[in-house]
Amino acid sequence: MAGPNPQQLALRASGSNNLTEHLYKVLVIGEFGVGKTSLIRRYTEGYFSPNYKLTIGVDFALKSLDWDNNIKVNLQLWDIAGHERFGHMTRVYYKYAIAAIIVYDLSRPATFDSVLKWLEDVNSKVVLSNDQPVPVMLLANKCDLEDGSYEDEKLNTFCKEHNFIGWFKTSAKTNHNVDEAMNFLIKHILSLPNGAKQASDHTSLSSSVMSELEESYFDGVTESKRDNSCCHS
Repeated sequence: MAGPNPQQLALRASGSNNLTEHLYKVLVIGEFGVGKTSLIRRYTEGYFSPNYKLTIGVDFALKSLDWDNNIKVNLQLWDIAGHERFGHMTRVYYKYAIAAIIVYDLSRPATFDSVLKWLEDVNSKVVLSNDQPVPVMLLANKCDLEDGSYEDEKLNTFCKEHNFIGWFKTSAKTNHNVDEAMNFLIKHILSLPNGAKQASDHTSLSSSVMSELEESYFDGVTESKRDNSCCHS
């Protein structure tokens, strides 16, 4: 599996104007079928398709934007398959993340019931470099569907009680609030204290994470073979 070459960078460009460039790893998680891949494609590529294949394991996408005259932000979005919360790989997938987005489907209330399980999964497996929890944003997706329902006040209370940085009602199909939500998240990441996003904790992500993925995969294969062999004489 080929992945991008992510690094947490703070590069000063030469010339009269100094430009700081950052690359941040952001997790996009939630139950299967809630629209994670659709949201990522809408944000990074500007289109919507109803025919996305089910994500297996993890996928990657990159979004670059000029935040202001002095800052360029590159977001590396990790699209984690919905079933992965039950696997042993998420600790590797989550490594070096600086933020997370939990998505649920407004038309499927059961997906909201899993939000806290995903939040617990993130909080138990990754923290910022200052040992504080990574900021997590909640997206109530598929608001374009007529059978979707939500209550602002309940979601406001829910997010406050569980320390979400905020929530947005979104639609990948109509592009409702997608850019607004991501800009809100970027603004929050940039406001984090320097001790929470030290470059040394985010360097060589590709080589270290992909290496661990390979090791974990082969360990799993070895364990599987060993488990199967014990059932035969």
